[in-house]
Parts: sequence; C-alpha cells; structure tokens
Amino acid sequence: MNKTKKTTRVGALLGLAGTALLLAACASQPVPPIQKLQAAQFAIQSAEQARASEHAAFELGMAREKLAVAEVAVQNEDMPLATRMAEQSRAEAELAMARSQMTKALIVNQEMRDSTESLKQEMQRNTGVRP
Repeated sequence: MNKTKKTTRVGALLGLAGTALLLAACASQPVPPIQKLQAAQFAIQSAEQARASEHAAFELGMAREKLAVAEVAVQNEDMPLATRMAEQSRAEAELAMARSQMTKALIVNQEMRDSTESLKQEMQRNTGVRP
C-alpha cells in the first residue's frame, strides 16, 4: 500500500506541475482578438461603402479611432483592451451605418412629401378646386 500512496502522490504532483506549466504558457502568450478586429474592419468598410461618412461622419470617425486603439493594444499585448476597443469599433461602425440609412430614408421621405404637395397644388390649379 505504501507504494500505491507514493504513486498516487507522484501522479498528483505531476498533474499539478503540468497544469501549472500549461497555465504559465497560456499566460505568457496573449492571443490577439483577430476575429473581433476583422469584424470591426469589415463593419467600417461596409459603412464606408454605404457612404456613411456623408451622414454619420462622427460615428464613423469614432469607429476608426477605436480600431486604431485596438491595434496599438495588440502591439502592446493588452488583449483585454484590444478586445474591448475592437468590439466598440464594430458597434460604432454599425451605428454609423444605421444613422446614415436613417438620414437617407428621411431625405427620401421629405422628397416624397414635397412631390405630393406639388402634385396637390398642380391639381388645384388645373381644376380650380381647393381642398
């Protein structure tokens, strides 16, 4: 039995040592948030292609700035900051896209109202009837 206890203790110690080495290896090499950075870059590119800079320049600028901060954080191996900034960058770019689309829709809506009003006025002139 004495030999079994020694074997069990040695096995447990080896297991703990292996776990400690694994944790140390993971802690020494932080993993960059590549997918989050790519998602932010894609969102910015999509907003740029949709010409969000015309109607949501501030939000698009914030997205670019936060992506730049995330990239610097990766270089400095500050992965929590890099992750947070990449996520915020993506959110800002999506907000820029949404605001741009909303503004474009409002413009089209106003143009349609103006057109409808012009048609009403034209009809009144032609018929002489006032609503």
